[in-house]
Amino acid sequence: MTYDAIILGAGAAGLLAAATAGQAGARVLLLDHAEAAGKKILISGGGRCNFTNTGAGPGNYLAENPHFAKSALARYTQWDFLALVERHRIAWHEKTLGQLFCDGSARQIVTMLLDECARGGVEIRLSTPIGEIGHGDGLFRVAGATAPQLVLATGGPSIPKMGATGIAYDIARRFGLGIVPPRPALVPLTLGPDAQDLTGISGLSCPVTARVGTASFTEAALFTHRGLSGPAILQVSSYWTPGAPVTLTLVENAAGRLRAARHKAPRARLRAALSEMLPNRLAEAMAARIGFGTELGNTSDAEIDRAAAALGGLTLFPTGTEGYAKAEVTAGGISTAGLSSRTMEATAVPGLYAIGEAVDVTGWLGGYNFQWAWSSARAAGEAIAARCRS
Repeated sequence: MTYDAIILGAGAAGLLAAATAGQAGARVLLLDHAEAAGKKILISGGGRCNFTNTGAGPGNYLAENPHFAKSALARYTQWDFLALVERHRIAWHEKTLGQLFCDGSARQIVTMLLDECARGGVEIRLSTPIGEIGHGDGLFRVAGATAPQLVLATGGPSIPKMGATGIAYDIARRFGLGIVPPRPALVPLTLGPDAQDLTGISGLSCPVTARVGTASFTEAALFTHRGLSGPAILQVSSYWTPGAPVTLTLVENAAGRLRAARHKAPRARLRAALSEMLPNRLAEAMAARIGFGTELGNTSDAEIDRAAAALGGLTLFPTGTEGYAKAEVTAGGISTAGLSSRTMEATAVPGLYAIGEAVDVTGWLGGYNFQWAWSSARAAGEAIAARCRS
């Protein structure tokens, strides 16, 4: 069986790339080892799929080459994908920070993409092992099919229970493409025995500003029995490297607020003052950490400043992450150094493309990774069709 393109991976990127190329006249085969298309889409956003973000732009992505994503993101934007959603009459709503979700179910996005593939005459084969990939005479041979173009859209190894693997990296290496070492991203962080007082308040959530290096995010943090999670922590986890500290601002202007509390209630203890600023269990834990038990009226400015430093810059040293099993995405991947930013084609292997999570472009939490999937898929799909016409 001969096709114009074979696409490996029936996830977000693979489905849209197939639909784009197919509707432009290319004969496309879409292969996946899973028994259903779009499995990660179905579990995303709590089952409602945070399908893009109104603020998506190059600054919301991590990559060794921070400029690589600009071309694809500019040529297929969040508004373009939203227009597709609306053409399929999928009701949606905006949550905080520009996040767009389906009103109904993530299954609507999968159905939409499958309908778009059907419009393009895309042949989809599921439950199909990829096996060995042959390449010669300008043709790729996969699972009994042949095509002059091959797209790697199999994602990364995050959420292995959904069948995710690192096969894209193995294939890329075989064709001489570089790999930026992959790591779990948008993932909870673990803490050691020195933070037992914080893991002891498991289940507590509060707003913080979390920092790793120069990256900072102001959202909620969740204290867990293993360490830290919640949106602010997931965001900075993508920037975290082993041994690096994570700093949490629990209280803004802590020195000023503590001085005001000392003036207002000089006989109060620190824990009581902190209970006005933090959830009770966290107030108790921080009061114990700071460690002075005198009445506020008897504390010196130096002691107030010491307490304020802990509240404004609680420094923790994570022992690790909860790994790919809990990671929403994979950072790193196929190096962009060997890819065209306009077409996603490998510069040294004509007809070979890499898109979506498989590539070393990783978005923030909040719909950004889906937008990269859509934008990179569109770029590759259009390039496939253009090559067929030439």
